[in-house]
Amino acid sequence: MRSAYSSGNLILLAFTYLFYFGQFGVFIPYLGVFLDGRGFSSKEIGELFALITFARIAGPNLWAAIADSTGKSLRLLQLGALLTLSMFSLAFWVDGFWYLTISFSLMMMFWTAILPQVEVLTLNCVRANPVRYGYIRLWGSIGYILLTVFTGKMIDIFSSEAPLFVGVVVLSSLFMVTLFLIEPKSEANTEKDEVSIWRKIRQPVFYAFIASAILLQLSFGPYYGFFALYMRDLGYSGQATGWFVGLGVAAEVLIFLKAGTLINRFGVKWVLVVSILLTSLRWYLLATVAASPIFLVAAQCLHAFSFGLAHAASMHFIHHYFGFKDQSQGQAIYISFAFGIGGAAGGYFSGNLWNQGAGAQLSFTLAAISALVAACCLLPISSKRM
Repeated sequence: MRSAYSSGNLILLAFTYLFYFGQFGVFIPYLGVFLDGRGFSSKEIGELFALITFARIAGPNLWAAIADSTGKSLRLLQLGALLTLSMFSLAFWVDGFWYLTISFSLMMMFWTAILPQVEVLTLNCVRANPVRYGYIRLWGSIGYILLTVFTGKMIDIFSSEAPLFVGVVVLSSLFMVTLFLIEPKSEANTEKDEVSIWRKIRQPVFYAFIASAILLQLSFGPYYGFFALYMRDLGYSGQATGWFVGLGVAAEVLIFLKAGTLINRFGVKWVLVVSILLTSLRWYLLATVAASPIFLVAAQCLHAFSFGLAHAASMHFIHHYFGFKDQSQGQAIYISFAFGIGGAAGGYFSGNLWNQGAGAQLSFTLAAISALVAACCLLPISSKRM
């Protein structure tokens, strides 16, 4: 009989990551292209990005509180996948700034609420082994690559509406896979640490970590919102853009294979500091030399650190810092602050600075500064605390 720890269930978790982050590859790089095709200005695109990203604040915390109190993480994961598909599909029938904002905000609320449940389920199924976690999580990166390249090609062949059709197929696949997952049986909490989650949150180490995470995600604003349009302005095709984005995630896949070893050897603090400093370099390269394919390739390879290694180290910190009792809420707090507040601020500011491409260099330069400050936030914290 198949169990939560069986290879079959771990394979299904790998497919869950593949389709979940594959939808990122469909939606995030090409949302600007899709909205541009529907007549939105760069200011409106930035504002829509900011508004829908705010949905990341409420959703994860609400669902995580329910998951920790009921122990029904898998059921919430399945419901979230179904509701995400439903809300995303509304874009076929609605148009205009506020209608699309509401549709995508509802989708984002359910979509980002899925991830804490997937992370908790996976970490429990691999018994918090960072190496095994890395091998499963890398399939999310593979899905991102495949779907980014494929969607870019579909835009070249058909139109800027292609991401909608691809996204429905991907989200339908995600929902179907979740129906076959198995979660470990609840075990009695044997932890002796009865410190409340709020006392854990009000510690200097967590303040430093979350401030760094917010600034890091803020720095991603120009990349998530305008990279595809930036590439088009520089003369690259939609398919070429897909390959450049895919290249970055391919580097991310490779780093996931070594993430557990690097974290165990150097510790969470220094893995994060180095990864974020390399992120700052990446944004500076995009600001200054993105017209050169060679430097663009170099910048995209740094995605291995700016997302891949930084994400793995952050997950390791959250899982061990909050422990078994509060792990879902810990994941949700991290996602809400980092991706919600940081992501919304990044989308808003980059949208107002972009100015139909005229402010591209300034936007990526400020992103580089934001990442640099994010790394500095972690320096005062002792390595033993992380």
